Amino acid sequence: MAQVRERGGRYGKALAALGAASALAAGAAAPATAAPSAEGVPAGGARYVALGDSYTSGPGIPQQTGGDCARSSVNYPSLVAKALKQTSFKDVSCSGAKTDEMWRAQGANPAQLNALGRNTRLVTVGIGGNDIGFGTIIGTCAQLSATDPAGAPCKEQFTAAGKDELAARIDAAGTKVARVLKAVHQRAPHAKVVLAGYPAIMPDNGEGCFPSVPIAAGDTPYLRDTEKRLNAMLARQARAAHVRYADTYRPTTGHDVCRPAGERWIEGAQPESPAAPFHPNAKGEKAMATAVLAEIKRR
Repeated sequence: MAQVRERGGRYGKALAALGAASALAAGAAAPATAAPSAEGVPAGGARYVALGDSYTSGPGIPQQTGGDCARSSVNYPSLVAKALKQTSFKDVSCSGAKTDEMWRAQGANPAQLNALGRNTRLVTVGIGGNDIGFGTIIGTCAQLSATDPAGAPCKEQFTAAGKDELAARIDAAGTKVARVLKAVHQRAPHAKVVLAGYPAIMPDNGEGCFPSVPIAAGDTPYLRDTEKRLNAMLARQARAAHVRYADTYRPTTGHDVCRPAGERWIEGAQPESPAAPFHPNAKGEKAMATAVLAEIKRR
């Protein structure tokens, strides 16, 4: 514990930022309401609506809008809308959003599904990471790394009960993602829907870069595999719901948190380019936009 406190000053700001991002999901909320049937959907809704969490909204990347939701003017939905010359566009993504925020307000951000309607023809969705506790997972692993940099203290904690707690969280989140996709179909029955996965955060080869990124050597491949499990769940849910899945992991491999600043598309604990810790920078959002556009245009 003494070692954790000693490193607290070095990583304190980054860990606090992670905590703040996950805490946004606990903002003021209205009671959840059931999704209406297709027959009851109003005629409104932008032609393109973007739903999602911070990997969609792009916190820290200039120019920022959306108040606490921290939306960037160059996040992947904005880039997709620009590429498609889409003028009827509504981005309601919000940092810290869970699947619950599809149905309930998140601070000043209304329930995200409310932006959909019969006029909507394209919906992109990026959700699920906060349902498994992304921010607290990274924060926990970063703090524990100082206790055993060469080991896997975070993996040991999350598997202490004899099963992988994070794997169980991902399995549980699958049902929630399925419910979101069903609601999107109900509220925007004429829309093409693309579910976006998460980009490559940790090095795909499993080799970390402690202490510049405070994740222990054995926890780097563990977190990599956990993210791959999350993306595999999202891909399964997309297939089951008959929507497109945009693989943003493969095209961002080799541009993870351990790469040099010029090659890094996902920032680490102490970002060197404008972005939230362990989140895409502008280059990362651009790569995600390219993956999403490929799925939109695929016949």
